[in-house]
Amino acid sequence: MAKKTKVRFHLGAGQHFMHWQITYPNGDIQYVDPNKQNMVFHDCQLRNRKRTAQRIHDGGEKVVCAWIECEWIQMLHWTSTGEPVTYNPRVTPNWMYEGQNADNYKFGRIQSVGKKLIVI
Repeated sequence: MAKKTKVRFHLGAGQHFMHWQITYPNGDIQYVDPNKQNMVFHDCQLRNRKRTAQRIHDGGEKVVCAWIECEWIQMLHWTSTGEPVTYNPRVTPNWMYEGQNADNYKFGRIQSVGKKLIVI
């Protein structure tokens, strides 16, 4: 199975705090400031470590437990419209889309709009 590009929020302290972190299949890492650049993730799947997310939901320390896997990324300076997809393990321990658990859902395209994600 071919590796995919992984996208998540970088939560560690430092210059890239709250930037999108993109990890490419070859191991290269890129950080994107959500206030300066929007992106479209193509052929995506929402991923979540359910046990870790549940621990966070129950009051544990926040650690990385969710990401988007995609085939490729397109950088943009414009915004589309669409339905939001959200992730906040303090609120619910899974990805949410249209009011439902969206863990492992696949989408053709998801766009980042600042720190938010929308399905386009």
